[in-house]
Amino acid sequence: MSATPPDYAKASEDLKAKLRLRADPIALKLFETKESMEAVRGIRRPEAGVRFSMCQLIGQVRWLGFTLGITHDNVMPDSNCGGVVGLNAPARKYLDGTMFHNVWFATVEASREHQAKMPRVPAGRYHALAASPLAKGRLDPPDAVLVYATPGQMILLVNALQHRKYFRADFTVTGETACADSWGRGLSTGEPSISIPCFAERRFGGVQDDELLVSLRMEHVHEVLAGLDWLAGRGIRYPIPPYGPQCDPAPAFKVNYADKL
Repeated sequence: MSATPPDYAKASEDLKAKLRLRADPIALKLFETKESMEAVRGIRRPEAGVRFSMCQLIGQVRWLGFTLGITHDNVMPDSNCGGVVGLNAPARKYLDGTMFHNVWFATVEASREHQAKMPRVPAGRYHALAASPLAKGRLDPPDAVLVYATPGQMILLVNALQHRKYFRADFTVTGETACADSWGRGLSTGEPSISIPCFAERRFGGVQDDELLVSLRMEHVHEVLAGLDWLAGRGIRYPIPPYGPQCDPAPAFKVNYADKL
């Protein structure tokens, strides 16, 4: 059952408040037709003939609050920008290693392997994507929710996600084109997917120097919120107050482990 728009607004505000996030979480949704994407309430479209990198488009949603709809025509042609989210298959110059050779990789073999191991939504099914601040509730239900967080915020988000049903949260590091590790992997697998945003995301998308990114499903967001409340009841909340490297830790441990020491 999908959540209603007021639930999206509350979930977004609660997540921002509990983790003191800098910006709204972002909802993403893939569409099989351009027309279905264009039916989203309040949708904006880039000007005809103007192309952006995918991280720029997400940055516009994050920093300007747009509800933005795109097709392959709005991203760099036949590139990883649309390829990561399944709007196109990357051109041969990407897949054979030519594009990134002598830019990110010293050998064409390393460049080719980078492309071969990149998480992507398979091309062919989807022809449009919309992104919007989660709080607006315009993408019901979202296929993924993006949360930008500092490392301290991110570890408590993961702790909250694990609090009732533990799983080991592994994450991948593609290197450049790290959006493949966040929205690419998240959209293709539906699993929580953490990334270290890459050079391009920071240069073109406005990602801050101290930020990580996680892609979640909506049910993960609700579990995180429940977990943050549960942890807060045990004195574990953000921000994490530094105790000091030269202090006896026993008094601090007693706060949480008094009946276990």
